Amino acid sequence: MPEPSKPDTSDDANTSESKPKAEAVETQESKAKAEDPEPTKASQTQESKAEAVKSEAEDSEPKAKAAKEDKESKAIASKPEDEADSEPEKEIVEAGKISQWLTQNGFEHEFLGRDHEGVEILKVDREFLIPFATALYAYGFNYLRCQGGYDVGAGEDLVSVYDLTKLSDNADRPEEVRVKVFLPRADPKIASVYWIWKTADFQERETYDMYGIVYEGHPNLKRLLMPEDWVGWPLRKDYISPDFYELQDAY
Repeated sequence: MPEPSKPDTSDDANTSESKPKAEAVETQESKAKAEDPEPTKASQTQESKAEAVKSEAEDSEPKAKAAKEDKESKAIASKPEDEADSEPEKEIVEAGKISQWLTQNGFEHEFLGRDHEGVEILKVDREFLIPFATALYAYGFNYLRCQGGYDVGAGEDLVSVYDLTKLSDNADRPEEVRVKVFLPRADPKIASVYWIWKTADFQERETYDMYGIVYEGHPNLKRLLMPEDWVGWPLRKDYISPDFYELQDAY
């Protein structure tokens, strides 16, 4: 007699075994899904914060620039007017006593200021040198202490300079003045003051010898230090020294 067939429980066993596994997988997936939103939210929060900081920085740049410009404009506006006007006033030099006296008497000139010892420096055109010098002599400058010259620069003017002193009895410090005449390099001619101050004799000759300034009306204008046939004016800034010097007989 055949044995009764047993019910096949393999599928049920497999099913029962697979159910816990499936439930475990689903549990893990659900946990993963539950855990995923948290980092997503954190990253979104960080990105939003970064964008907020960036936008705030972009907004603050024009504000800072505007604040800086406003501060500078206020500083300029708050600068005292007296301080702004005082700078040009410093350049204005008040004319000295001698310059004022010459101006009052109609002798045109330019006041160049004072030297380190307080001596007035006056500039006059060469056309007016003789009447100007005569006025200074009448003022009391009876002594031509020094007459000389200098070269402003290569290609520029030559200058004839006169240092005058007012000599008088019992003077603690004689009054002084300096006169300058600027001459064009191409035509350095000027009237001699020998007929006003005789001390100009050798001094004008030396200036002529070194710089080539011609003093018209001088009684004996010729070289003083260099030989008569010397070429050029040794103290000019564009003077070129010769390669050799010719020996000459001494008389």
